[in-house]
Amino acid sequence: MTNYPEFTSPILSELPDKGTISCSSPSNIALVKYWGKRPVQLPENASISFTLDACKTITSLHYKKHDKVSENFDFDLIFEGKHKLDFKPKIQSFFSRIETYLPFLKQYHFTIETSNTFPHSSGIASSASGMSAIAYCLMQLEKMINPAMSEVECIQKASFLARLGSGSACRSIQGPITVWGKHADIQDSSDAFAIKFPDKVHQNFEDYQDTILLIDKGEKQVSSTVGHDLMHGHPFAAKRFEQASGNIIKLKEILISGDLNSFIEVVESEALTLHAMMMTSLPYFILMKPNTLSVINKVWEYRKKTGSKLCFTLDAGANVHLLYPNIEKDQILEFITNELVVYCQNGQYICDKIGLGAKLL
Repeated sequence: MTNYPEFTSPILSELPDKGTISCSSPSNIALVKYWGKRPVQLPENASISFTLDACKTITSLHYKKHDKVSENFDFDLIFEGKHKLDFKPKIQSFFSRIETYLPFLKQYHFTIETSNTFPHSSGIASSASGMSAIAYCLMQLEKMINPAMSEVECIQKASFLARLGSGSACRSIQGPITVWGKHADIQDSSDAFAIKFPDKVHQNFEDYQDTILLIDKGEKQVSSTVGHDLMHGHPFAAKRFEQASGNIIKLKEILISGDLNSFIEVVESEALTLHAMMMTSLPYFILMKPNTLSVINKVWEYRKKTGSKLCFTLDAGANVHLLYPNIEKDQILEFITNELVVYCQNGQYICDKIGLGAKLL
């Protein structure tokens, strides 16, 4: 595992005895996708995402200091009011990865209370919002222990730690648009953490809307972790990473110029490519459902008929994210109600928009 000495910090003051830190951290939706990673949690290609606003995890970290340092990590996890034993291995593994950077972890008993504003494992990135929320809370505790730490250092380290829990989680700490992964055309970009998109974004993207159609709220039959691993030895992997790198350059120009037609082209192509990589790995798998395809065709028909700037993207799941400028909100919500709700499980969809990242509550 690569070490990052810039993120290791000594314990500089008395450890606080006990307390509670609460925060919210949103999910995010990648426009240029990353699919495939190197150890540990490093992306094979850079990605750019919209940070969301309403789809978020709300986490309270209750901490209580031990009399002496524990041999193991000591924590309880309560998800939506219930003890979740099946989530514990993921947190255990996360703590193991970040212990070098937060040397006080074994000196506390933590109770992590967490809940989502959206259905778990529904193709909305719950690991992104969940792990970024825990990382953000832990960094607030570190700030108490090391008060000289600046806000900029705190945010960067929170993104760095979040990445060690879930790759895409590093993109949720800030908003509205973040970049993760080293790319020659993106100033200060890094594989180790995400940064805010460094250039001035065109006003066309202000308050951009994301309505998420919940096509299938069940557990995915293949987890993202397994999917990423299948990129090792994938026959098209090298070309895919090259394509993503080129799309970062295109999307950077689009975000600056406000060219919505080119935005649609890059974003939809990226979504379909992501799923094409799944369909051509070994073993191959399909996460789209018939209703996913029906919605995509309806979006294309609607755009052709109206000249709308509506487009879709997909994450590693069946749900469809509909992205569109705020100026079209009323017409598109009417289109969703009239023509797309029928494809949603129990008629459910979530209205969201781009947001500003993690915050203390």
